[in-house]
Amino acid sequence: MIGKLQGIVDYIGDGYIILMVHDIGYKVFTPEFLTPKSTVALWIETVVRDDSIRLFGFSSLQSQNLFVQLTGVSGVGPKVAMAIMSTIKSDTLMSAIATGDAKTIATAPGVGKKVAEKIIVELKSKIGGTTFDFSAGATATGALPDLLAALESLGYRRLDIIDMAQKLVSQNPDADVSKLVPMALKQISGNK
Repeated sequence: MIGKLQGIVDYIGDGYIILMVHDIGYKVFTPEFLTPKSTVALWIETVVRDDSIRLFGFSSLQSQNLFVQLTGVSGVGPKVAMAIMSTIKSDTLMSAIATGDAKTIATAPGVGKKVAEKIIVELKSKIGGTTFDFSAGATATGALPDLLAALESLGYRRLDIIDMAQKLVSQNPDADVSKLVPMALKQISGNK
């Protein structure tokens, strides 16, 4: 099996690249944003099916491991896992799994509420305790869904606000939603 490839991005297609390594072009499916003619090193996950062998490339071992865990969930194949990882940043995805945030996971194309909930159920114990430090307790974890719901009701898209909301909740573990919403709106208006 191929574990890692380093080469020059020769072509960028829809969800894949052609990576030139010593005069051989490998078709590698990747959620990474890469530029043509750049030199990259990708951790490779090889998926063998009856009718194909596909290479999936990731810039970090953490992303590769997340892909492996996602494809281990029944009903989530490589195509759906790539759609999720192309839509949602790895940190945000792991946080959504750890906190049970199915709405964020369901924003990926081809992922409905049931699949998102299945991902949470099957991966929460694997991701929740090892990747994140939710030492702020239930208050911080409980405030995030309420803050997201409040901001969504004001018309903001979840994927646009989730990273900022997670930071606010972790920086202000004792604040309730009535205090977090004005802080979030101030940050949003400051970013424009």
